Amino acid sequence: MTTRSNQLLGVVHAHPGVTRADAARLLGIGTGATTELVARLSQAHLLAEVPARPSGSRGRPTTVLVPHSEGPLVLAAEITHEGWRLQVTELGGAVLTTIAAGHAPADRPPAWPEVVAAVHAAIGRLREQYPGRLRALGVSVPGTVSRSLRLDATNVGWHDVDLTSLWPSAADAGPTPVFVAGNDASLAAAAESARGAATGARVALHLLIAGGLGGAVVDQGRLLNGASGFAGEFGHMPFGDPAIPCPCGAHGCWGTAVDGTALARHLGHRPPRDPVTYARRVIATAADPDARAGGDGGAERVAVRAVAATLGRGIAGLVNALDADLVTLGGVGAQLLAAAEREIQTSYRAGLMEIRRSSPPPIVAAALGADGPIAGAAEEAWSSLIPRLA
Repeated sequence: MTTRSNQLLGVVHAHPGVTRADAARLLGIGTGATTELVARLSQAHLLAEVPARPSGSRGRPTTVLVPHSEGPLVLAAEITHEGWRLQVTELGGAVLTTIAAGHAPADRPPAWPEVVAAVHAAIGRLREQYPGRLRALGVSVPGTVSRSLRLDATNVGWHDVDLTSLWPSAADAGPTPVFVAGNDASLAAAAESARGAATGARVALHLLIAGGLGGAVVDQGRLLNGASGFAGEFGHMPFGDPAIPCPCGAHGCWGTAVDGTALARHLGHRPPRDPVTYARRVIATAADPDARAGGDGGAERVAVRAVAATLGRGIAGLVNALDADLVTLGGVGAQLLAAAEREIQTSYRAGLMEIRRSSPPPIVAAALGADGPIAGAAEEAWSSLIPRLA
């Protein structure tokens, strides 16, 4: 196997359904050399060539390159403060199987060992379903991830936990696969740039509001992780009320001014145990035309507009600093954009430097929605696995 073999696998992954001729063009090699590569990869149970779907046009039937039916698979895991989800993906990004569940018990924040036990059981079932084929595990988590794969998620109470513990021990699950992990917002940003709303952007800024606010910058397709792997903690920039403490230990963090806890303060409610579900409910009420017609939801609309304005001002600061040409919003951020776009855009434009106001970088909802973090985990896993396959 050669470097060209790895490159061909990368092309098939990035361009699902690519023809052999187009793959040759993308690789910059002849069709004869590509034919030889396809034959090798087919013998290795990595690629197959099958007829394309009928197009209705005349001419010789076209074939396309697809993952081999017995080829390697990637397992992606998404751990949130609400629950967990596992997906098995094949080369090209197609999802074959999904298993998901909420944390148990649901009346308190989950302890990390409980999460690990639940994920281990699910991985065991998937290994039985795909024996010998799960070659990599990518993990998305709601906190900072060090280069040694240690997680710190203050909003959930997980501190310095070993993420590699999510794969069952060798005695139970065989050899440890290729393992990668990252912050949910960073992985969602990578996925949006690879397959979502930020495809083609030169410098994309992604913001994800869930149990706090995180984000990432993707520069010409490259995720900027920082010196320690902690880049993108935009929610801990001092854009909020200096009187409000943050679980991270600082005061005035931007995340505390735009998430579910911020909406609760505006409404005079206690801090919600589940800020994401709470925020979704408040935003839905504020946007409900029936509630508006009946005279209800007024307080929710005021709260949502205030939080949206704070979000817009912060985005302006980041655009001024980072020179992004596109901003994508995920999680609760996308719902805020749908419910209070005017407030976001007004405060955003007011906060931009004058030289940017004539053509401000667009703010759009993330195309991958709730699948962004887990899709990003799968992408990172495939990126690490492909160079080891051929």
